Amino acid sequence: MNPETFNPGQPRIVLSAGEPAGIGPDIIVQALQSEFDAIITVVGDSAVIAERAEKIGIRANVKQISAANTAVAHQPGNIQILESLCPLPVIPGEIDAGNSGQVIDCINQAADLCINGTCDAMVTAPVHKAAINDGGIKFSGHTEWIANRCGRGTPVMMLASPTLRVCLATTHLPLSRVPGAISSQGLRTVIEIMHRDLSELYQFHPPRIGVCGLNPHAGEDGYLGMEEMQIISPLLESMRAEGIHLVGPLPADTAFTESQLRELDAVLAMYHDQGLPVVKHQGFGEVVNVTLGLPITRTSVDHGTALSLAGTGRASAESMVNSIALAIQFASNKLQT
Repeated sequence: MNPETFNPGQPRIVLSAGEPAGIGPDIIVQALQSEFDAIITVVGDSAVIAERAEKIGIRANVKQISAANTAVAHQPGNIQILESLCPLPVIPGEIDAGNSGQVIDCINQAADLCINGTCDAMVTAPVHKAAINDGGIKFSGHTEWIANRCGRGTPVMMLASPTLRVCLATTHLPLSRVPGAISSQGLRTVIEIMHRDLSELYQFHPPRIGVCGLNPHAGEDGYLGMEEMQIISPLLESMRAEGIHLVGPLPADTAFTESQLRELDAVLAMYHDQGLPVVKHQGFGEVVNVTLGLPITRTSVDHGTALSLAGTGRASAESMVNSIALAIQFASNKLQT
């Protein structure tokens, strides 16, 4: 190890390489051409990464390392890899469920490095859920898998652009089931996690949180629904008395106006399509998926495996660059507290 390139105070970031046949290897190679003030380790198949770099015409210095704590400060073009071998050949754009165990191994290794304190944050490249399940592994998504690996915590999904942060009270539920999933205790848990993690990760003191209503016009005094009067408003009033800065319940059709957002650090949407179309419209491709509520820090790209783009050189690495940069920011803020 060269002591001139090792700074123990730098954040230590670990990337899981995702589905090897997708654009994960492409965007990792592309993103790591950029400068980052961190020590960055990739968990993946070094041969796949090197072959993909060559295929998309990028010069990369791919180096296997024996352990994450031997990695040195990132230099553009250098890729330090903890080996996780794909058992079957990888063809860009062609999924093989036989490699699903390797995909999970990358996630597990990266999560474990954060759980044991070797790394300060993890960044996940996209995976193919169907392929993992076809490989005989029951997998509903990164968030649930990592939460289970941690053994504790309540994950809260947040999508973040440089100017807008949106959290979800409910995630992947049919719309018909959303009203029944809105409860005082459930919302309290999500808001407490938002308050704590936005304070720690973003250094907002205190974070200003806008809370959407469930119904049009936030229920309009009960004429368009009672959830606001019976559940949301009483909870917000109670939590304001505890010192948490909350605005709402806000009608969702005005919660995301420029004038309203200037007064907020984050918005809590009641359901998936109430909040996420707004943030994705604002900056699709540069948005970062952040998991709050876990004992480790995790960011991810806001897109899927894009099989048709794998190996073509046409995949955008912007979301991966932003995911790494945000993970570094979060880790730096936590290291300073």
